[in-house]
Amino acid sequence: KVRKLIGNELRLIRKRDYVYYFLTVYDLVRFARAQDPPILCQGRGSAANSVVCFLLGVTSVDPVEHKLLFSRFVSAERDEPPDIDVDFEHERREEVIQYIYDRYGRDRAAIAATVIHYRPRSTIREVGKALGFSEDVTARLADTSWGSWGDELPVERLVEAGLDPHNGEIERLHRFVGELLKAPRHLSQHVGGFVLTEGRLDELVPIHNAAMEDRTFIEWDKDDIDALGLMKVDVLALGMLTCIRKCYDLMREHGLGDHTLELDIDSKDPAVYDMLCKGDSIGVFQVESRAQINMLPRLRPRKLYDLVVQVAIVRPGPIEGDMVHPYLRRRNGEEEVEYPSPDPPHDPNELREVLGHTFGVPLFQEQAMNLAITAAGFTPEEANGLRRAMATFRNVGTIDNFREKMVGGMVARGYKQDFAERCFKQIEGFGSYGFPESHAQSFARLVYVSSWIKYYHPAVFTCGLLNSQPMGFYAPAQLVRDAQEHRVEVREVDVNASAWDSSLEPRADGSLALRLGLRQIDGFREA
Repeated sequence: KVRKLIGNELRLIRKRDYVYYFLTVYDLVRFARAQDPPILCQGRGSAANSVVCFLLGVTSVDPVEHKLLFSRFVSAERDEPPDIDVDFEHERREEVIQYIYDRYGRDRAAIAATVIHYRPRSTIREVGKALGFSEDVTARLADTSWGSWGDELPVERLVEAGLDPHNGEIERLHRFVGELLKAPRHLSQHVGGFVLTEGRLDELVPIHNAAMEDRTFIEWDKDDIDALGLMKVDVLALGMLTCIRKCYDLMREHGLGDHTLELDIDSKDPAVYDMLCKGDSIGVFQVESRAQINMLPRLRPRKLYDLVVQVAIVRPGPIEGDMVHPYLRRRNGEEEVEYPSPDPPHDPNELREVLGHTFGVPLFQEQAMNLAITAAGFTPEEANGLRRAMATFRNVGTIDNFREKMVGGMVARGYKQDFAERCFKQIEGFGSYGFPESHAQSFARLVYVSSWIKYYHPAVFTCGLLNSQPMGFYAPAQLVRDAQEHRVEVREVDVNASAWDSSLEPRADGSLALRLGLRQIDGFREA
């Protein structure tokens, strides 16, 4: 079965002429791991659905074992290139970027652009400034807006800020803000999308020197590149990879073991899960926000797959689709798990196959696609259209185009109308933000690794976090306070004992104390 899956995938990769793309990404991962010390990296996103990516070592999740949907990554029906996102240590990604320039040449490699659009808070401030409003008025109004996106400024926000919406000047401000929202503001660099071409890039598009030394970028953004069919490789940065590598270095230095990013530590350790069940996760990757800390004692993770769900469930998609409470009730045995059956001759257990591991609640994009194919009779091409509607904020509102096809298809196959409507309502939530299971699987591994280090080596973990700043939700003072609550002795900055980075010092009882580094002094520079 596995051989057949690999064969089908390879045939499709060759047919679509993607071989060079896969080898290019593999080459970047190979380069990173060949450095001394190795640059930690891991593929994520929909690429984790690919057996080939897993076998090449680009991703770390076995898609066969977890029954991931390959067509979420690439399919015969999709005339678009695959998208392999690889995270590298945020402090060492520049080494990989310069390797790309050296290997392919600046005439054939450059960073893609991204179009920055007007967003609510900044638009209010800029329009207010242009119209002569004082800073306190625009700041008060900007503070009533939240979130990064929106195409209007509701009148209620003006009232909340104590402004009269019928005042002529305020009306003008409101009108101009509404006209500017979502309009392009300026061109910027993509976070890590590299364009690679066979011929000279400067014959196609102007190339700019970036503000950062030894970087060049082009004027085209992701959509332009997709439309033209150019090859784009995503070289992304992740702070937690930097932190984990520094923790591993500290552990080797102090005789605490020699570990790699692969799960050579036991991912079933009950003590680690006990810590997470108490919401003790400050500094832990992906589960350190207030919302995640509140969810941990309710979900009570006991295995790695529970962390996959934990990563994905505190998102707008599952919350708006009313998936969170049904999932928790069923997982805790408070509600019966139901798998309605279609009329014969269809397989009565078809939904159990699709939703069995999430107690009958669709939490992931792959499940939504599988549900559409299995229960509503979608073709793979139609399921791909559903995927596109779920995939990004830019398509919010387009998912409703699939309502009639989804609900009608399920009813035609013998499912009850109210159940079909409920399924679609849940999937509709993905229109705001649905998580691919493959992405959550990749991140769950880092959740466990960072949790394991925090539980067994809290001084090491805090030291690694402090030396990897800026990253995460918490300021250094909060991380230090959390370390002290975990019985870590924290020694203050000392000109005779501190280096630039924080360090570890042996204590009389054989444990390690955390010595704060000079970098913790505000306004103090490394030079």
